[in-house]
Amino acid sequence: MRTAFTELVGVEHPLAGFNRTPAVVVEVSRAGGLGVLGATMYTPEELDAQLTWIEEQLGGRPYGVDLLVPARTTQRDVGELVADLRRQIPEGHRRFVEGLLAKYSIPPVSEDDALDRLGRIDASLETNMDAAVVSELLDVTFSHRIALVANALGTPPAAMLERAKAQGVPIAALVGKREHAEKQLAAGVDLIVAQGTEAGGHTGNVATMVLTPEVVEIAGDVPVLAAGGIASGPQLAAALALGAAGGWAGSVWLSSHEDAASRVIKEKLLAASSSDTIVSPTRTGKSARQLRSAWLDEWQAEGAPSPLPMPLQSMLVREAWERIDVTAEKGSEPARELESFFVGQVVGSFRELRPTAEIVRDIVEGCEARLREIGRLVEPVRS
Repeated sequence: MRTAFTELVGVEHPLAGFNRTPAVVVEVSRAGGLGVLGATMYTPEELDAQLTWIEEQLGGRPYGVDLLVPARTTQRDVGELVADLRRQIPEGHRRFVEGLLAKYSIPPVSEDDALDRLGRIDASLETNMDAAVVSELLDVTFSHRIALVANALGTPPAAMLERAKAQGVPIAALVGKREHAEKQLAAGVDLIVAQGTEAGGHTGNVATMVLTPEVVEIAGDVPVLAAGGIASGPQLAAALALGAAGGWAGSVWLSSHEDAASRVIKEKLLAASSSDTIVSPTRTGKSARQLRSAWLDEWQAEGAPSPLPMPLQSMLVREAWERIDVTAEKGSEPARELESFFVGQVVGSFRELRPTAEIVRDIVEGCEARLREIGRLVEPVRS
């Protein structure tokens, strides 16, 4: 299949696979899609190491990077900034989280017990606003042979756009509303990812079926990828039928062997239905779809405080999630009840863990088969 997206980034299939695990990125690209590394939680040194490893595995095949580059950064000492933000967290919120952890018998985590979790962040990066760190991340990203760079939230700042265009790297942006797409197009992005509410992680409230054609209508020559609900061949075919140049898939890779999610999380995902997700700001301070669990139920209970805005909420609960993850991995049933992860409504289609390459193949072959079936629905015009 050839589309404006496959031509833009030089891949065989109109499918982008977003994941925070480098091994998943490699396998998606090897299978003919575009693996995209979710790199929002890496230090510059970690990002350089991961991109170097990815390139060693791919031998020239294209891949992409997804960063979180804020429109505004600060020259202020980041340690002082983080300390100031922490002082803004109400004591009542701290007591609520500690009470919740005590209720479920979640102990503090010692250094010996700490998991080597992908995405662990240093306190100095909690705000992702340090101008020096953001500049270093961009330096690292553009020093590698990337085929695409995406900004995870908001319009890419002018400096990021200029640098991408100067180096001939297409730049993508995720949108959840038509108005967001209008801003991104005005800024000059090369690819729009129209993410419907079905998607995992930070998401809006417009469905993919509605959002995709709205964005395609105004995008002109700029390719659009549909995101949210893309986990099978028929779903990718639907995206193409809506006018998209391909699909952007994220949640489906959680059902792969290569994804770095813990055993406990994967077991819960495999047991879940499509109705077992909820959009909540309780993890980051911004609405995000995730697997429903006791954690989310506790925040919705009578007397629970309202979640704080980003980044205060994520600063409030970061250590709590570290403790939950570690304790759940040790076999604690109460911790398992709390355990959750960002995932879209396609979680209901997970049946077993499979190799990433097999998932790509099934999506692509299923899409091609469905497109042929659709083509046969149109009777030839008789003269």
